[in-house]
Amino acid sequence: MQTWIIYAILSMIFAGFTSVLAKYGLKNIHPDLGLGIRTTVIFFLITLINVVGSKYKDFGLLTQKQWLLLVASGITTTVSWVFYYRAMKDGLVSYVAAIDKASIIITLLLSFFLLKEPMTPKVLIGAGLIFVGMIVLIWK
Repeated sequence: MQTWIIYAILSMIFAGFTSVLAKYGLKNIHPDLGLGIRTTVIFFLITLINVVGSKYKDFGLLTQKQWLLLVASGITTTVSWVFYYRAMKDGLVSYVAAIDKASIIITLLLSFFLLKEPMTPKVLIGAGLIFVGMIVLIWK
């Protein structure tokens, strides 16, 4: 099995825990405070990983375009997390997480049109099933 697949599976597992832990952690507090605590922990852990692993040495390799794209990615992540935590505070974890994960449809569309990745029948069927699953969950 390729390393990136193992990383993706581990990401999936930890992301699943993240939603449930966050739901419990948000009890009696504003979701923005909960997100602030989570983000602070992330900042310190990622900083530690970069310092211990000497990844900070790559700073000089960054182009202006890469800086801009990474900052834009940080902004979109922040906005996504703010709305996600607000939804988690009041909504059911199973519904909120499923709707949020349907973001893969947006990712796939952007990867086709901006990154020129192949639009295969397999990917389109998978995206369609994700979309149908989201509709089933939010249908009243």
